[in-house]
Amino acid sequence: MKIRSIILFLSVLLTLPVLALAGPVTENNFHTETTEDLINLCTAAPNDPLYKQAISYCHGFLLGAYAYYQAESDGPKGIKLVCIPDPKPTRNEGVQMFVEWAKAHPEYMKEKPVEAEFRFLIEKWPCKP
Repeated sequence: MKIRSIILFLSVLLTLPVLALAGPVTENNFHTETTEDLINLCTAAPNDPLYKQAISYCHGFLLGAYAYYQAESDGPKGIKLVCIPDPKPTRNEGVQMFVEWAKAHPEYMKEKPVEAEFRFLIEKWPCKP
């Protein structure tokens, strides 16, 4: 029971920096013209009026782009750039890793979000020849 409490405490503690940096979500963020827009959606505060929509959009955007990449790279002429380990991180873990990476790389915040996503994926899990 004590270990469970410690794990819960650490989990909450680790998410505080993300929540503290999250600004209010705006309708314009949903246009996802920049990585910054996507990060604003992915880090929406639970009390934000658009929280559910923002988090759902964030997950859908990231998973959709990755699903397209998988379909394309699995084809006969596909090129594998990303090799996710087994066991795979959970969806929430993957999103959290991307958010942390993006915040550590502010130089990509004005890029298209799909470009930043794949910079992250290729850096984190490159395929080895």
